[in-house]
Amino acid sequence: MPPIDASADAGPVPLHPGWSDPGEDSEETLDLRLPDELLALIAGEAPGAASGAGVTAPGAVPADAWLPAAGDLSTAAADRFAAADEDLLDHLGDWGPLVTPVGPFQLVPARLDRDLSLISGWMNDPAVAAFWELAGSRAQTEDHLRAQLAGDGRSIPCVGVLDGTPMSYWEIYRADLDPLARHYPARPHDTGVHLLIGGVADRGRGLGSALLRAVADLVLDRRPACARVIAEPDLRNTPCVAAFLNAGFRFAAEVDLPAKRAALMIRDRSLRDRL
Repeated sequence: MPPIDASADAGPVPLHPGWSDPGEDSEETLDLRLPDELLALIAGEAPGAASGAGVTAPGAVPADAWLPAAGDLSTAAADRFAAADEDLLDHLGDWGPLVTPVGPFQLVPARLDRDLSLISGWMNDPAVAAFWELAGSRAQTEDHLRAQLAGDGRSIPCVGVLDGTPMSYWEIYRADLDPLARHYPARPHDTGVHLLIGGVADRGRGLGSALLRAVADLVLDRRPACARVIAEPDLRNTPCVAAFLNAGFRFAAEVDLPAKRAALMIRDRSLRDRL
């Protein structure tokens, strides 16, 4: 479970708690049983993820450098997933591009050799560092990425590529198999998402909301067993919470996590055409 969450459209602004749950289909307060898969995997926890932003815009990068061959993951991760009976995130590397209102977009599984410098730069943006707490040396970001890439596939870090340009960092993870599941009534195959928009110029103009909606719908399309996409942004991060609401997520509850008080946000398959 990530220690923090990311801002999607702008920097952090204090948010006062006291929300009520406006959503329907809200059994979130009833079933507190941990999924069997989590109990089986709990001894080998891999951290989830969070979000941030960037200080320096990336230089010109050939579009094809960011568009992977099918199943492009780190070598170690690919070997693990190939040997596994089940890919916990339904072969995310094969999901391919999608059309969004802001342009063609693709989630590209991160590689340390290609992406570490870029992602580390984003993590050192003060607005990002306030929530991710990964500012500093590249080694901190490397440890954060490596823990996922060398794990069992329950969390996959990705670079978001819009119109051929890397501009965001994502972590797609099995929320029901994450330590987060101890803090909310998880359901099998709940899938979590964290996002950071890398460049300051890309924030505050609706990109985060548009991409969150598109990626949440992509998860629901590519993971038929998943009925809900989950997020838990820091309650203080008003722009991030607003971005999730604008992306069709509903506020379900306030959740006390080890490192923050979070807003539990849910995008339901059953409500995707109504929100």
